Amino acid sequence: MDVKAARNRHGRGARGPLLPQATPRHRTRSQLFDAAVLEAYAPIANAYPEELATLDIAVDMIPRMRLNPDADFFTDEVVADGPVPLGRVIPAGIDRFGKATRPRVVVFRKPIEARYETAEERREILRMVLTTLVAYHLGIDPDEIDPGARW
Repeated sequence: MDVKAARNRHGRGARGPLLPQATPRHRTRSQLFDAAVLEAYAPIANAYPEELATLDIAVDMIPRMRLNPDADFFTDEVVADGPVPLGRVIPAGIDRFGKATRPRVVVFRKPIEARYETAEERREILRMVLTTLVAYHLGIDPDEIDPGARW
């Protein structure tokens, strides 16, 4: 029996690993955004560890909420840039199966990505969105969490 090396029809075989061992692995935009959200949330979580122990942080690609095009404003549980929601707080409750759910802060990736060009701008937008949402959840003023923020 003739055993051939693993080659394609052009006579080429596997060319080696796609990324050398010394190179950091490629991360998708979604993974980079998730890491940026956690990085922006870390100082807030460290400042209020007991109060935020039961708060979940989630990233959703787009807002999954009914939007009223005639409304000029959102409730305080939603942070928006004009008519576009950037994040929201979902309070604790009961799901459709009767199980208790934890409170959750949801950040919307696509609307936020459309509003920055640099990593510094992303950091500032995430800082503003997370500070505002966590302040609403805790029932305090956002300036108490981040006094130096530009609102």
